[in-house]
Amino acid sequence: MKIIVIGKSGQLAWELAQLSTPEHEIVCFGRDDVNLEDVTALTNMLHLHNAAGVINASAYTAVDKAESDVENAFMLNAKAVGNLAQACKALAVPLVHVSTDFVFHGDKGSPYLPSDKINPLGVYGASKAQGEQLIADIYPERSAIIRTSWVYSTHGNNFVKTMLNLMASKPELGVISDQIGSPTYAKGLAETCIACLNNQVIGIHHYTDSGVASWFDLAVAIQNFGLELGLLDKRIAIKPITTAQYPTPAKRPHYSVMDKASLANALPEISLTHWQEQLKAMLTALKVEREAQLAFIN
Repeated sequence: MKIIVIGKSGQLAWELAQLSTPEHEIVCFGRDDVNLEDVTALTNMLHLHNAAGVINASAYTAVDKAESDVENAFMLNAKAVGNLAQACKALAVPLVHVSTDFVFHGDKGSPYLPSDKINPLGVYGASKAQGEQLIADIYPERSAIIRTSWVYSTHGNNFVKTMLNLMASKPELGVISDQIGSPTYAKGLAETCIACLNNQVIGIHHYTDSGVASWFDLAVAIQNFGLELGLLDKRIAIKPITTAQYPTPAKRPHYSVMDKASLANALPEISLTHWQEQLKAMLTALKVEREAQLAFIN
């Protein structure tokens, strides 16, 4: 069984590549490898590689930049997604597409259901919402849309690694405390995407690690585990600040916790782990990677 991943350099694509086995080969294609604007090229690529399933891990994720780069955001997050759905439909290949909590406004105050009305605040969320709609219109019979949030990994750029770097170099930090969501280790998300293909899951579902946090809560946990694991050598002050104190080009949902019951029903074998446990697992893996790099250099 060969699974084709659209996306090559991102966190999720990297974690998916680590799951490749001789029995379940996972091959990643970046934007330089295939033209996402050409349905025929996509279809030919999937046919050539005898794809048994496709996971779309490619996205325009620069939330603030998207506000001024609207055309490119919609091209990658909407048009390319529709093209991929057409290619998969032509070959009857199941598709798993990863979406985002940013399709929601953030004013509900309780966990969002997959069926709740979407109302994105900015270009990024709107482009991802359009991508979801194109899949639902084109290929609902063999596609799954998995919404996730606050994704991090040992690979690539993300909040966790940025915080570690800032904590090592700054005397104090101010971190937003009035945006509430659920952090997600990309490794668990990757495993869930594979399980969705294997179990022929369809429809819209939500996946994050369990539990709820603010960015401030996450930063505090990063520091605590970082000190415990020896990734940090000193404690600094972390102060809660409001969204208003840290203005950005794009508005973000204040509350984007998502209900994961439908996915738990579709995949009984998937057990959700609390975000703090997953964070410690990622930081432990990061420590091992860094130690291996140092040993190689020396």
